[in-house]
Order: sequence, then C-alpha cells, then structure tokens
Amino acid sequence: MSGEIPQVEGVEHRFVDVNGIRVHVAEAGPEDSGKAPILLLHGWPQHWYMWRRVIAGLRSDARLLAPDLRGFGWSEAPGQGYDGETFAADQVALLDALGVERAFVIGHDWGGWTALLLGLLHPSRVERMLVCNSPHPWARVAPSLALETWRSWYTWVIAMPGLGRRSLEHGWIARSILTRGNVGTPFSASDVERYVESFREPARADAVVQLYRYYQRALREAVSGRWRDARLTVSTLLVFGARDRYVSPKLLSGYEPFTDDMRLELVGDSGHFVVDERPELVIERAREFLLADGLQPSSSGGSAFGPSG
Repeated sequence: MSGEIPQVEGVEHRFVDVNGIRVHVAEAGPEDSGKAPILLLHGWPQHWYMWRRVIAGLRSDARLLAPDLRGFGWSEAPGQGYDGETFAADQVALLDALGVERAFVIGHDWGGWTALLLGLLHPSRVERMLVCNSPHPWARVAPSLALETWRSWYTWVIAMPGLGRRSLEHGWIARSILTRGNVGTPFSASDVERYVESFREPARADAVVQLYRYYQRALREAVSGRWRDARLTVSTLLVFGARDRYVSPKLLSGYEPFTDDMRLELVGDSGHFVVDERPELVIERAREFLLADGLQPSSSGGSAFGPSG
C-alpha cells in the first residue's frame, strides 16, 4: 500500500518473504521473554494498526508479531490466495521465516477465523488462542438464524461483480462498518480514514472482493458440514462483543462436541470491534489465558469467565 506506515511507540517494522509474497510485520516486545510470541491477526476493514493499544499493554510481557494479511495494509497484494486456509498457511510460513516454533494467537474477525483454521490445520504451531468476534465453523443451523441474515448485507455487496470493488474504492462501505453499531466511539475520524484509504487501491479492493466471495463458499461449506470431522485440540477462549451488529451471537453455540477446551465469554458492553471498544479486557484476557499458562478448563466445557460488561 502506498502511504507511510503509522508509527507506534515501541513498534518496529520489517518485511518478510512469505509463500512468495512480501509481508509487512509490526513487531514489539522482548525476543527473550521466556514465553512463546503472540501472533496478532487483524480483520476487515482494518490492518495491523488495530492492535496498537494491545501492543502498548503487552509489549513488556511478550514478543508481539502483528502482520498485515496478504492484500491488506502494507503486505503485498498478489491477486490470489485470499481465503482462510491460505491466510493460515501464510502464518505458518511467517513463523518459519522468523524461526518461531510455536506461538500464542489472538485474532479478530478474519484474523479470528484464520486463528481457528491455524488451530485446526496446524495445531503443532499454536500454544493457545484468543479469538475475538469471529464465528466458529460448527454453528447449529436453525430456522431462527434466517432472521439474522440482515447482518451480512455488506458481504453480499462486496462480493458482487463491479459493485463490490467500487464500494471499496469509494470508501463508503468500510466507513459504514467502522462507524455504525459500536458501543461508544472507539475510532477517531483519522482512524476511520486511515483504514478506509487502505482499500482504495484497485489491487486491495480486489483482495477484499475475493475474500468475501470465499466467505460465501466457506459459509456454505460450514453449513454442509465440512468441519464436522475436524477437532480443535488447541485451548481457545472466544471473547465476543454481544452487541455485534455484523456477526450474530446466535452463531456461537454448537462448538462443544468438536473442541477439547474452548470457552466463550460474552462481553455485554461491546459490539463487533471488541479489541477497539474494550482493549483493556483483551489485554487482561491475554495475560490470564495466554501468558499465565491459561485457566483450568471448566467442568461443563463452557466459559471459565462468564459474561462481562
């Protein structure tokens, strides 16, 4: 992406060759903390900069790696590979390139989906995961979910030929997602414009269009049971802003038979952008669940935290 990388105190930047593309990584914290690094994976319509408050809170505790996903931010947009499985493979290749055997993972939105696929497809590379406002692939299909489809209106707009690219280049769709349905005002006007501008370039607009076409396929595959034979063995905490305007909390049940240790915490005073709306909570959960060797699994397989906010 053209434009200067925003500077954040304590953060350094590098570019790494990953699966044939040039990936931008924001990095902070000590390399010799004695614990595995934390891999921070952003979603749409954002990039690595969404983690700046989390980085500020955790940089004295652990090494932090915040890459831009392919096609996002300052990473290369190669024109292909905009899907969860490739995103996950890119993270494995990034860890290889940095000499990291295993990492903790925190992911939001598409970064959360990527984290879940990392845990499912590459469990040997993941210590534990904190997933924020992303659906898992085992949602129980029920007639009541049909009433929730309005939330996904933007995914259909973005996936449409012609209209999707124009909506991103114009900027209105990313601006709409970032400014509606939040609890409080987590984004300044400059924050919003920083993210909106990052998708105006044709190659990056096309990346998002392809990603949401993948979303349509992935949704059909999940409903048809693609992941029913897969098991998540990595300990995972799903922190979910209960007032999410875009991903229904009704999609969160149904994971229990397919996971060894996955817990759910609903955050009552947050919408979709829980990392921006409640950064102090995400920092606290990272310290408790990741860096403090996790919490004991609850006997019911549910949340060890319970609702918050």
